[in-house]
Amino acid sequence: MSPPVTLTAGTPVAPGRAAAAAYRLNFRPDIEGLRAVAILTVLGFHAGVPFFAGGYVGVDVFFVVSGFLITGLLLARITAHGTFSLADFYARRARRILPAAGVALAATAAACWLLLAPLARVDVAYDLIAAAFSAANWRFVAGQTDYLAAHAEPSPVLHFWSLAVEEQFYLGWAPVLLLVAVLARRWGRSALPGIAVVAGVVTAGSFALNLRWTAASAPLAYLGSPSRAWQFGVGATAALAAPYAARALSGHGQAWARAVLGWGGVAAIGWATVTFDGLTPYPGLAALVPTLGAAAVILAGQRADDRSASGVQAGRLLGSGPARTVGRLSYTWYLWHWPVLVLAQARLGELGWPARLALVLAAGVPAALTTRLVERPLRFSLVVAARPRRGLAVGATAVVVPLAAALLLGSGAIRILEGNARDAAGPPPVGAAGGPWLLAQPGPARHGGPVRPAPAQARRDFPPIAGCEVPPEATLSPPCRYGTPGARDRIVLIGDSHAGQWFTAVDEVARRRGWSVEVLVKQGCPLPKLTVRSPQLGRAYTECDTWRRQALARLAAGPRPRLIVAASLNRYTGDARALARRWDDTLGRLAATGAPVAYLRDTPTFGRDVPTCVSGALQSWSRCAVARETALPPDRLAERLARGGRPGVSVVDLTGTLCPPGPDCPAVREGVLLYRDGAHLTSTAATVLAPRLEFELHRLGLLPEAGR
Repeated sequence: MSPPVTLTAGTPVAPGRAAAAAYRLNFRPDIEGLRAVAILTVLGFHAGVPFFAGGYVGVDVFFVVSGFLITGLLLARITAHGTFSLADFYARRARRILPAAGVALAATAAACWLLLAPLARVDVAYDLIAAAFSAANWRFVAGQTDYLAAHAEPSPVLHFWSLAVEEQFYLGWAPVLLLVAVLARRWGRSALPGIAVVAGVVTAGSFALNLRWTAASAPLAYLGSPSRAWQFGVGATAALAAPYAARALSGHGQAWARAVLGWGGVAAIGWATVTFDGLTPYPGLAALVPTLGAAAVILAGQRADDRSASGVQAGRLLGSGPARTVGRLSYTWYLWHWPVLVLAQARLGELGWPARLALVLAAGVPAALTTRLVERPLRFSLVVAARPRRGLAVGATAVVVPLAAALLLGSGAIRILEGNARDAAGPPPVGAAGGPWLLAQPGPARHGGPVRPAPAQARRDFPPIAGCEVPPEATLSPPCRYGTPGARDRIVLIGDSHAGQWFTAVDEVARRRGWSVEVLVKQGCPLPKLTVRSPQLGRAYTECDTWRRQALARLAAGPRPRLIVAASLNRYTGDARALARRWDDTLGRLAATGAPVAYLRDTPTFGRDVPTCVSGALQSWSRCAVARETALPPDRLAERLARGGRPGVSVVDLTGTLCPPGPDCPAVREGVLLYRDGAHLTSTAATVLAPRLEFELHRLGLLPEAGR
């Protein structure tokens, strides 16, 4: 790739000494302290410290500060020279951002090789590649909006999403400002009005998109650069307004106004940190609070040589020595704290907030070393700064090094996983219809060894009903019939993905009788009439209510099925009474069709990525087991149905096979890897369980003999 084109001009367009002086770069100790506020709120949030549930707003503060400083830098160049060099701008960004990030990414890759299971290493390798190329936010958008990836473990480089958003913004922002400056110079006018118009359009357009995306898909709004650009735009607008604000607030007579503005901004950030939480629709309108708060602090601040402000100013506190010390470390501390926290918990398990706080504070040590040995020497090197191509070369090296580390990490893990897949090759084993064993021919007892499906394959071992297990945004199931073509009789499989996981077993039962299977399954949607929140959409799951209503109406209006098999995750609410009432309503409507109804008791829930765990525990499967009381809580509905609590509805309970008597529920039984994530059966496991499901349905009188 050729280096960026440098666009420069000769004689500046008479900006005037006043304008040039207005945008002259001056050190702002209060902004360094504002960075400290931002990083401390983020650290508190990630550590789970009480009263920091909204600490994610620290990232918003970083965005505003960045928009202010970078736009201010460009304005200083434009007012002094009429234009600026893109190559010089990107070289400065590369020296400032990429070396420290590259060191953190490479170190994370090395730590992942030592601490993570092979399947997790592959995931992180892809994350590292995306982070190195400043595209991490889009990779994580895909993961967080994908219901099927909902149980993946947190990435140790998840926090690089914000750095990607920032770099993507400046990839477009600097050329736009340069174009405005060049056109203004050609027309003999000041570039500042044009830049103000562009900043206003970008900010307003991005904010409108932020509102739209927050209503439609909060993860996309949160991680997407188009929906976050407005916060950089607010910072850019503050840079444009700074000279006017400085004049309006100058002098002792205006000290009260400056104090109100500054402390009001600090209070807004603090209020958001304390009152916001994971249920706050975000960014949305709520993001205005910390964003405008940060802008207020900046506009109320003062230059290092300004002694006119009184001691009650927020800028005085933010510009103090301790705040500035933390602020100087904020960037590298941000880089290091998250991988330290995630990798420690991957090894030690979930930790309480005091331990997590200790970890993120300890991350200040590598942060300080990186700042001292990497960031500042390269950032302020006269040799590197002398030519833009040297800074760009430093940036390119900082991308190549973690990229190479990611490739080594991923390729090594893939070789291990491919060996596991070869060891596990072969058709699915035959399941037992009854008895204590999972398999019809269990063989000698084993506690380790190859599993089927292999861990990497288990992640993709879905029921073959793509398009029929409808995603969160859908409100209607398409016509989905499987099994014997032209069959008059059918089994209806209805519920959420915990119903869909049983498809291969139900399909086998239907085929043995010449029946078909109708699939009415929606991801993350409880079959009992509950209004819930969708993590993928980041809001109330109204699509679920619509789908449930239409699915039940379709059943009532259609031909009577031979059997209805209903299943659903039973952890959508902790209110047992409300859950029982809602189930009664739904089961009553199903029974009203006149078809027998089989309620499948929910399967164990592990709460972690089971295939990833097993990929690192093939010598001892028990390392991935989960305590019975955690994985398999009491199911009051199943207990009531077993006592004959609702005529026409029977309970089928296969949890004794999935979680046999003992203190723990296993992830692997007799060489079969049971779960594809933390809560769903592999399709292989469902196939193995088909004979047992058929036996139980027949025992309950819900099925005729095969062939009848």
